Amino acid sequence: MKRFAIAIDGPNGAGKSTVAREAARQLGCLYIDTGAIYRAVGLYVRRKNVPPDDRAAVAALLPEIELSLRHGPDGQHVFLSGEDVSEAIRTPEASIYAATVSKLPEVRASLLDLQRRFAREGSVVMDGRDIGTVVLPDAEVKIFLTASVDERARRRYDELRAKGQDVSFEEVKRDLEWRDRTDSTRDIAPLRAAEDAVTVDTTGLDIDESVERVMQVAKERGYGKA
Repeated sequence: MKRFAIAIDGPNGAGKSTVAREAARQLGCLYIDTGAIYRAVGLYVRRKNVPPDDRAAVAALLPEIELSLRHGPDGQHVFLSGEDVSEAIRTPEASIYAATVSKLPEVRASLLDLQRRFAREGSVVMDGRDIGTVVLPDAEVKIFLTASVDERARRRYDELRAKGQDVSFEEVKRDLEWRDRTDSTRDIAPLRAAEDAVTVDTTGLDIDESVERVMQVAKERGYGKA
């Protein structure tokens, strides 16, 4: 099969990472979680005690940020200056920092080339918020994965509680609603479905059913097993 790219966009908590990871496994290609890259930048900014909305200060930090992805049996790991921060970037606070720094043009420009370089290395399933519209506008398959805010909040709440984090459902839902507003109204690369994307609503679906819907779209485009 020739090299291809599948772009999966959608709001926070829609299950993009889990679905994209499994779709990539079934297709035998590389999975790239771009949201994790922005979270790592946000984490670095937080650790440097720099306000995430201070454009000049954040831009000044970018040249010193060393990011890399490593893939193993348990999935993608994100390394920041050699440290595995795969868990540290998943807290609600890291989510807020990521959403704020991702609005800065310097940050998006810095990470755009990195994401495209990953895609040039082979067939990929890449998820994020502007993959089909900005990062990989020529992707062979574009999917906009979504779910109701209550469904997304429940999933994220269960995930965080399972990791031992002391959060409330209301707190998680407020965070998601704030992320939705921030991502969809930012001036640069706002969250939206690409014109040629297929919308997949996973409300009420489990992971297997969500993956099946995505794989069906890929098969209809000529990718995956018939």
